[in-house]
Amino acid sequence: MAVVELQLSPLPAHVRTARLVVVAAARRAGLDDERVDELRLALGEACSRAVGLHRLHAPDQPVLVTVQDDAGRLTVVVTDCGPAAGPVPDDVAGDLLEGDAEEDDDVVAPDVALAVVTGLVDDVTVEPGPGGTTVTMRWPLAARQPGTVL
Repeated sequence: MAVVELQLSPLPAHVRTARLVVVAAARRAGLDDERVDELRLALGEACSRAVGLHRLHAPDQPVLVTVQDDAGRLTVVVTDCGPAAGPVPDDVAGDLLEGDAEEDDDVVAPDVALAVVTGLVDDVTVEPGPGGTTVTMRWPLAARQPGTVL
């Protein structure tokens, strides 16, 4: 079982750092290429959401990202210190189209980012809490052959 924990300053540039580290850990754990692409996209959404919330609500607190492989699966957890997540919208496109025309076009609503993550990952849980939100994403790992070194 390997565990990697990242504490990232809430800067957009660090989303790329998180993707690079988590993808490297996922490849080392044996995650197949198709799922690595899924992980890269989902992690980017979850981290971008967390960084955006931290910049507004907790700029001095780090975004926490943990990746762990055990029991035949890879688990990635992104924890933020922003307001607790609301319900994930069923119709992501509808929410995007209903936005206010005066809003900043570059900012995606945090709940929409969660909807994108839930659309990308088969096994995801979003746990709102008093100190923020924890997004846990899980992927199955292929069984390793004895003596295989990754």
